[in-house]
Amino acid sequence: MRLLKVATCNLNQWAMDFDCNMKNIKDSISRAKLAGAVIRLGPELEITGYGCEDHFLELDTVTHGWECLKELLLGDWTDGIFCSFGMPVIKGSERYNCQVLCLNRKIVMIRPKMWLANDGNYRELRWFTAWKQKEQLEDFLLPNDISEALSQTVVPFGYGYIQFLDTAVAAEVCEELFSPMPPHAELALNGVEVFMNASGSHHQLRKLDIRLRAFIGATHTRGGVYLYSNHQGCDGGRLYFDGCSCVVVNGDVVAQGSQFSLKDVELVVAQIDLDAVASLRGSISSFQEQASCKPKVSSVAVPFKLCQSFKLQMSLSSPLKIQYHSPEEEIAFGPSCWLWDYLRRSGASGFLLPLSGGADSSSVAAIVGCMCQLVIKEISKGDEQVKADAIRIGHYTGGQFPTDSKEFANRLFYTVFMGTENSSDATRTRAKVLAEEIGSWHLDVSIDGVVSSLLSLFQTLTGKRPRYKVDGGSDAENLGLQNIQARIRMVLAFMLASLLPWVQNKPGFYLVLGSSNVDEGLRGYLTKYDCSSADINPIGSISKQDLRTFLKWAAVHLGYSSLAEIEAAPPTAELEPIRSDYSQLDEVDMGMTYEELSVYGRLRKIFRCGPVSMFKNLCYKWGPKLTPAEIGDKVKHFFKYYSINRHKMTVLTPSYHAESYSPEDNRFDLRQFLYNSRWPYQFRKIDELVEQSRDERVEIDSGMGGIVGAGSENPKAGF
Repeated sequence: MRLLKVATCNLNQWAMDFDCNMKNIKDSISRAKLAGAVIRLGPELEITGYGCEDHFLELDTVTHGWECLKELLLGDWTDGIFCSFGMPVIKGSERYNCQVLCLNRKIVMIRPKMWLANDGNYRELRWFTAWKQKEQLEDFLLPNDISEALSQTVVPFGYGYIQFLDTAVAAEVCEELFSPMPPHAELALNGVEVFMNASGSHHQLRKLDIRLRAFIGATHTRGGVYLYSNHQGCDGGRLYFDGCSCVVVNGDVVAQGSQFSLKDVELVVAQIDLDAVASLRGSISSFQEQASCKPKVSSVAVPFKLCQSFKLQMSLSSPLKIQYHSPEEEIAFGPSCWLWDYLRRSGASGFLLPLSGGADSSSVAAIVGCMCQLVIKEISKGDEQVKADAIRIGHYTGGQFPTDSKEFANRLFYTVFMGTENSSDATRTRAKVLAEEIGSWHLDVSIDGVVSSLLSLFQTLTGKRPRYKVDGGSDAENLGLQNIQARIRMVLAFMLASLLPWVQNKPGFYLVLGSSNVDEGLRGYLTKYDCSSADINPIGSISKQDLRTFLKWAAVHLGYSSLAEIEAAPPTAELEPIRSDYSQLDEVDMGMTYEELSVYGRLRKIFRCGPVSMFKNLCYKWGPKLTPAEIGDKVKHFFKYYSINRHKMTVLTPSYHAESYSPEDNRFDLRQFLYNSRWPYQFRKIDELVEQSRDERVEIDSGMGGIVGAGSENPKAGF
């Protein structure tokens, strides 16, 4: 037997905070050594942080990376343990995203990333060059100060693997695993048994299974040990990196880290028998045949043993049942951890949320409540870093620290119901009850006086006073009156966030939380610069349907029972007067349901459909229920309002990224914001297709003598 103990980790790094990152890296190495591991893998670009973005273009960032690496190699951190560190490296005129492989205070090899992530939220080709020279390793001349400090001048650079005395190890960096021809396939044929994947993978609802299936597939048919390391936390942007570092052996997960956590460092350790890898490969005839005629991959020989021989007292890691969170749990824990990182790193003293008593703002309130529960849970488990942050943020003194989530929430969470004459008693009561369940410091204020003052000012200036549509006003008057209320709430929210700490003799400031969901952003069903405008928004990339399911879950599992009643209430903005024969409803205002919006959003973004291809797809999906003409009208209605309101996405509050069809304009969904909202060419094509379908229907009916149409239970089923 060749027994090998390996360690991988989740690290909560912070872009450009080299002190924070080095502290976590050193902590992970210390823990790995304590556990007896001889391989330690960290996440992609762990020294600088993954989210440095255009800071990668600065020479300082690269220089600081080398300085930190020098500190690690001059100390005893790599003594007796093979470590992979992620950092940017400049070779010649090109900048590469690299894994620097080190052992015993020396650099063994520098492995540049060959296939860069450059879609969705990723822009690696903006900052890095892909390594394309696969044939052989090249010499890399170390920077002078590094060379002098390490007594090393040249190190191998490029695509290859490390040949130890008892096994072979190679790096595969993040996106490379998901490429059409991943390196691990070729490396396995060259005898590599251990693969190290340093990654920077962010959370997205229902995405984890895709990632884990890739690790399992990498070793299921060709054998091997696959180590995966990921960032975990908010490293300074909209993304939450969701950890789940793991070890997979021959297609079985034998160790798995958490997906969501408040910890800065989480180590995942496994002990494996490499003879199991050799045995599996020897039993697969096709593997043997392909290995016999493989293209040769360069290697670096290292005279060092990683494995131990058979010892009865050493146990092997066994296959585990993979742990997955439900989508409701993902919504609860992902944004909660993201908010905690943002709060503790921003210097703020808490959050302020305009709480309307509706589903969206109540979801945000529940997520903050969940965050407080997670903090108390980690403190009870003995996490000193979480405890120290909580004491600082909550302004505890005299050795006190938080022990109750409601008491903790009362120190850092303001909620405010900003009602008008259009607000119902039901929503006011729901907001109050939910605030009590969570423990927030709740305010109930009427803004009618401010609205009236603005209308009086407008009347003085113009001689006219607008009326609601239900009172005989025009569409323009009706919309203007709604926008006044919405925008006053934004101004009041920011005023309260900046001054309430002063009123209560607290230092610092509060962050204003937004609560618009992804579907409202897609349709533009929000007022520009209303309560959707905030400092950050934990639900801005989550669909209304998922939020309503989350509310049901949270009512039971978070203990906020009032959320069940909130979820059951029909969505309404409450910006128009309530009459006996009229009550404002979101889906009526929008002219489409939230369920339909999710369908439009996925077709538009995920399946890259324009108006015509969306119409064609929906004819298949909705054909049994709607005629082509009805589907065409729906598609036109969506694209009309999507394009009219696209400009609102340019000022969308920075939101937690959770959904693959997010319309977020700044990083993820890059499109124009000035459209011809009539879409004359595309809509004309839809009309032609509708007319064509009518002609085809007439031909079918006339050819069959009307028998098919008369006898079919659903005559529209063919469209």
